[in-house]
Amino acid sequence: MFFEKLFDHVPTEPTSQRMVALQEGEVIGTISIKWKTESDRMQIFPAWKNLHGLGKWNLLKMFIGLSLLDHKPQAGECYITDVVVHPDHQGKGIGNLLLQWAQDFAQAQSSLDKLSLYVAGRNPRAEQLYQRLAFHTQLRVSSFLSHLLFKEKKWSYMVKRLK
Repeated sequence: MFFEKLFDHVPTEPTSQRMVALQEGEVIGTISIKWKTESDRMQIFPAWKNLHGLGKWNLLKMFIGLSLLDHKPQAGECYITDVVVHPDHQGKGIGNLLLQWAQDFAQAQSSLDKLSLYVAGRNPRAEQLYQRLAFHTQLRVSSFLSHLLFKEKKWSYMVKRLK
């Protein structure tokens, strides 16, 4: 519910794209990418009142967590900010299709030469998918704060060279 409301109230940046996978009008997956702008702008969060009903403590934890996980892409980097497949549709190739869309988009941009993402340590299935798609782990990080907020301490930063 939080992400649904967030998507409704946060404007799309000109250096970001989101693809949504639909099946018979139902959302079954989504992926979002972003890349470096020439002039980084401060991200605008929706007004608290637009997210009422979620609880102030939950909102605070989520905003802190999102800022912890916010990766600033370097020049030439197309960063996958999120990729989600509905549990009923996992293992059916939806994740592969969404990742292929991101790769095709990035390859079509002459200024981008790599695709990157962070994957949670307790999600080995996703990490194996990314490895099969030629992503390589470049860095492993551990965060006590992300453990407190999300019950996830370890993260792997993975990169795929495009050119």
